[in-house]
Amino acid sequence: MVQPPHPPRPPGSPPGSPPNVPPNLPPRLPTPARRPANPAPPAGGAASHAAVWDVVLPDEGATRRLAMDLSMLLAPGDMVALSGDLGAGKTTLARALVREIAGDDALEVPSPTFTLMQVYDLPRGRLVHADFYRIEEPEELEEIGWSEMADDAVVLAEWPERARGLMGPDRLDIHIALVPDSGPNVRRLRLVGHGRLSTGLTRMRAIRRLIDMAGFGAARRHHVQGDASTRAYERLVLADRTAILMNAPHRPDGPPVRDGKPYSQIAHLAEDVTPFVGMARGLKQRGFSAPALYAADLQEGLLLLEDFGHEGVVEGDPPGPIAERYETAIDLLAELHMLDLPHRLPVGPRVDYSIPRYDLDALLIEVELLLDWYLPHRGAPEPTPPERAQFRKLWERALQAPLSQKPAWVMRDYHSPNLMWLPEREGIQRLGLLDFQDVVMGAPAYDVVSLTQDARIDVPEATELALLARYVGKRRANPAFSVPQFLASYAVLGAQRSSKILGIFARLNRRDGKPAYLRHIPRIWRYLERSLAFPELAELKAWYDAHVPAPAATTPDPSEPPVSE
Repeated sequence: MVQPPHPPRPPGSPPGSPPNVPPNLPPRLPTPARRPANPAPPAGGAASHAAVWDVVLPDEGATRRLAMDLSMLLAPGDMVALSGDLGAGKTTLARALVREIAGDDALEVPSPTFTLMQVYDLPRGRLVHADFYRIEEPEELEEIGWSEMADDAVVLAEWPERARGLMGPDRLDIHIALVPDSGPNVRRLRLVGHGRLSTGLTRMRAIRRLIDMAGFGAARRHHVQGDASTRAYERLVLADRTAILMNAPHRPDGPPVRDGKPYSQIAHLAEDVTPFVGMARGLKQRGFSAPALYAADLQEGLLLLEDFGHEGVVEGDPPGPIAERYETAIDLLAELHMLDLPHRLPVGPRVDYSIPRYDLDALLIEVELLLDWYLPHRGAPEPTPPERAQFRKLWERALQAPLSQKPAWVMRDYHSPNLMWLPEREGIQRLGLLDFQDVVMGAPAYDVVSLTQDARIDVPEATELALLARYVGKRRANPAFSVPQFLASYAVLGAQRSSKILGIFARLNRRDGKPAYLRHIPRIWRYLERSLAFPELAELKAWYDAHVPAPAATTPDPSEPPVSE
């Protein structure tokens, strides 16, 4: 692990406990072998598939911190089964957990002892708090609508042994016991995770260990809006400082799609946090503002990073570019692209990362997302094998120009959601960089077009041209820089990127149930039309005209207020 800036807590300390509290815990469990992100539930909840964590909570503060950790773990469909003797503290933990999930410390949380269940409709979904103590037959719950209320909800169930038939496969069993002769508020807990929550519990423990080690054990944890990936982010808040937790579990390869390789391998997508760490250090060493790394668990995919705050590079409703900040962003690219950049980056002692080349196979499989996802989204006919072969041939020809140029670091998602404004710094260091773990060695024009044809906000064509002129003006100081070659690559990669994003946003809707991204499609289509107007792409434009339909008129207008993603 990367050394933290603050002394670590004693090994085995309970969540958020002060350093002088005796942990009284068993030895640390060995780190399990890496599992798929969504493992199949174990048959019958077999003990061999369950993760176990024994915890001692010395006071109510530690109980609230455990509830905070649990709130970050749980998702609709999960169940927490709370067992223990009368007075052990089941309702105390349940009440703290309800308030954490609700994000309201003052929320009234009555005991469901007499009502059998309390239902909360919260911003993160429905939560059901049930007490089975007075249940004699499961049918009693059905009479008050248990199945309907508990479906796709987070369920907290006290006295679960009285209704074993209602226990779901994705379940966290928590047994709470008093600790004699240790004070009235001390509790010993055994947490056992089943199904999805087996992996989740192991991960929750790793996160708590990292947070404590970095000196953020007492911090409040808050969800941060993430991106379209499987990564999750939190802001950790103490009285005098903040940090960002990146939770990026290893992304397992999908099924083979070509030549026995999965999509992620062909497209050179990061499968762990190693590229992020290497790239962050590489950027900082060259004077760019990448987040400082406070602590890391590379095996678990957990990073604790410098917090760049809330100030971005856009403003207004709908949001648009802030001229000074976009000019700084284009200046940063020009300066970066004038450097001789290595293809190998140090990550840690005896650990390096070799940046892959943004090669023809990667560019082609990305652009084919248009055929695989956008065309079905629009109800267009599937291209015949000859038509698909012609599509690939036209793209192979178009991509030769950018592939022949001297490669630079390509961050791939160099656009407004990943650019933060740091007004207290100077020059290009005022631009904070995020989300560069998919770095490749490729044509410099790719990140330029990522900025000037932003997928999520409208960049007026006049602004795009002004930024291009500014970039070209700075790069022309190098006699080896060819303006015509750069502009040709810019048009080709603009069309490639727009085609890819049309496919990705259609896939997010159809496969991942995220329809909010569809509102961006008309904008992406306009960028695509701009790029395909380049004379050298006339044949490719003719193929698109014949086979790729424009967005439907019913697609939400991009000027509409943003939808939560």
